[in-house]
Amino acid sequence: MSVVQTILKEVEMVVSQVQEEQLKSVAVQLKHAKRIFIIGEGRSGFMAKSFAMRLMHLGAAVYVVGETITPSIEQGDLLVAVSGSGTTKSVVWTAEKTKSLGCSVIAVTTNPESPLAVASTHLLHVPAATKYRRENELKTIQPLGSLFDQSVHILFDTICLEFAKLNEVNHNEAFSRHSNLE
Repeated sequence: MSVVQTILKEVEMVVSQVQEEQLKSVAVQLKHAKRIFIIGEGRSGFMAKSFAMRLMHLGAAVYVVGETITPSIEQGDLLVAVSGSGTTKSVVWTAEKTKSLGCSVIAVTTNPESPLAVASTHLLHVPAATKYRRENELKTIQPLGSLFDQSVHILFDTICLEFAKLNEVNHNEAFSRHSNLE
């Protein structure tokens, strides 16, 4: 089996363990949120930002935590917090702060017992390997958290498809929001 085939098989193994109903539930929560805030660090942060970008294309009021134009979070808002290990301090702290303000937090992590999962109101468990290579994690040929990040990207795109369907947003509407300054 080629390296590419092995990677694809690993990603398939992870995403096939996530129930589509969970993804639909996340899409419904996003639809009902007044505004959506997204946080992640490192490569997981890039996946989070790509999710925010696509949600913007689909008409959501969405912000990336830490950007200069991000407003304060308020009642009715929702935070999506992404951390493979569930222990990234800035992500956990933001989730705890968000929850203390009475807002919903969706944790996206490999570890359902992590500090991030504990600080959340909803959990999207992604059973992939992380950089820590814990005993119960799926084996992977890839370094660090690559399998988690790849799987999260596909799961986020699946959530976006559900979100678009719920909001009746078609390709042309999404394209009309795509950057035109490049």
